[in-house]
Amino acid sequence: MNLNPETDLSFTRTLKAPRALIWECWTTPEHIKHFFVPKPHGIERCEIDLRVGGRFNTVMNVDGQLMDNKGVYLEVVDQTRLVFTDTYTEGWAPVPDPFMTAILDLEDDGQGGTIYTATARHRSPEAKKTHEEMGFFDGWGTVATQLEEYAQGLK
Repeated sequence: MNLNPETDLSFTRTLKAPRALIWECWTTPEHIKHFFVPKPHGIERCEIDLRVGGRFNTVMNVDGQLMDNKGVYLEVVDQTRLVFTDTYTEGWAPVPDPFMTAILDLEDDGQGGTIYTATARHRSPEAKKTHEEMGFFDGWGTVATQLEEYAQGLK
């Protein structure tokens, strides 16, 4: 995948948890609630229909404010890649003001861990800048740390 530095944000980290477990965490609503947003914020609800065109809906609780996020999966490659977006909801219904498409790539690190790459693609340089200023690297980095810690507790 060729990243566009004008519109894409990405980072790679090695997580000390097996790829199958990282995948399970990302594809199970009960697990999503434990890592998907930086604490002390949380996930009130999560719905997953793990297939291309299937729903990936969350309701985030940020300082008591509920934020409803609806999206769909664009690509699902078992234990390897998840691509989801808020550009559409189920049935390919377009949304008026989409924010991003997220791409998660998972690879074995050869030592029982997972090479985890998170990418956010945006429709414009301005949207990318907004996401970066919102704290993409700190926020998504915190989520990766929370994911790693949670997955280790499941082993």
